[in-house]
Amino acid sequence: MRSRAAALASAAALFALGAAPDAGSGAPLPERMADTGGGGQLITAEAARTGSTTGTVTWWDRRGGRWAEAGSAPARFGAKGLVAGGSRKQGTNTTPTGLYGLPYAFGISARPTGAAYPYRRVTPDSWWCQDNRSRAYNRWTEPRPADCRAAESEHLGTYDPQYAHALVVGFNYDRPVRGRGAGIFLHVNGRGATAGCVSVPREAMRRILRWAEPGRHPHIAIGTESGPTALTRY
Repeated sequence: MRSRAAALASAAALFALGAAPDAGSGAPLPERMADTGGGGQLITAEAARTGSTTGTVTWWDRRGGRWAEAGSAPARFGAKGLVAGGSRKQGTNTTPTGLYGLPYAFGISARPTGAAYPYRRVTPDSWWCQDNRSRAYNRWTEPRPADCRAAESEHLGTYDPQYAHALVVGFNYDRPVRGRGAGIFLHVNGRGATAGCVSVPREAMRRILRWAEPGRHPHIAIGTESGPTALTRY
């Protein structure tokens, strides 16, 4: 029988490798994570490694004390791969890893039938401000304020099909740090890798919006299969 000290050392070693110490390797991914946001729903966006531009988005429900997969789809990440959210720099075409809330959804197209998540419809005056000098940095603005340069922002209605439907990812959102990045979303696929967002096929995005329940406080965890940015380290 192992001593308590040996058991603790073994658990610490597992955690250092990116695995939660109290879950078997065959357990569903959220069961192996240290933190899933405290809600009853979770989206995981997993890439093989930080240099990857593709991976898998899976959405999960927690019922009866267990996590169960509700759906999955192929995903795309930033053209320059993934990077730890806390050290990300704006304009690097990298997707920030980490665990984030999902403040609300939006879209050029109407809310999918049956979807209950807070949803904002894009209009011709809808912008996402990414200007580091603006008071509206990393916020939806309508119309675009004078201190937010158009060249440093996204005119949301011009991103079709990407913003046909999207979920705002709460990266750098609550207390924005200038220069870290703005406008990170889970959205519909474009032609290839993203500028830092996570994207999925259009029908998958519609399925996610119909699945998401605001009262169950869904979060999104973005990361890799192993290493310092492994999803199991959250």
